[in-house]
Amino acid sequence: MLKVIRRIWLPALIVVAMVAGALIVMNVRKVFGAHPVIITDITSDNAEDFNPKVVKYEIFGTGSTAVINYMDLEGKPQRTGRVPLPWTLTLQTTLPSVQPNIMAQGDGSSISCRVSVDDEVKEERTATGLNAQTFCFVKAA
Repeated sequence: MLKVIRRIWLPALIVVAMVAGALIVMNVRKVFGAHPVIITDITSDNAEDFNPKVVKYEIFGTGSTAVINYMDLEGKPQRTGRVPLPWTLTLQTTLPSVQPNIMAQGDGSSISCRVSVDDEVKEERTATGLNAQTFCFVKAA
């Protein structure tokens, strides 16, 4: 008799725990699932609902070319490779907030970056030195 109890006590305990768990879940669903779910249609994908933001990146300096890395308005890094100076890129979005970020290294002794949002300069920096490099970062625009 003792051998039989030793063999079946663990499987019996598992069955009892599963039954208790099922009963608890059924009772909880009766309490929290008793009210109907309210579904609200909030799909407003009209771009006309928002004023578009216009972000303008500018790189200029004493050199003839620069290597430019920037974040597009979705936060994805982009690399231009070697481009002639001055360089400008204008991006437009309907996102409520963006974080413009640009870095550049030129082949001259001075390089500057400027970030404008809706024709308002948000950040401008200048660096000097051999193969100067600079960056502009706007935390929220």
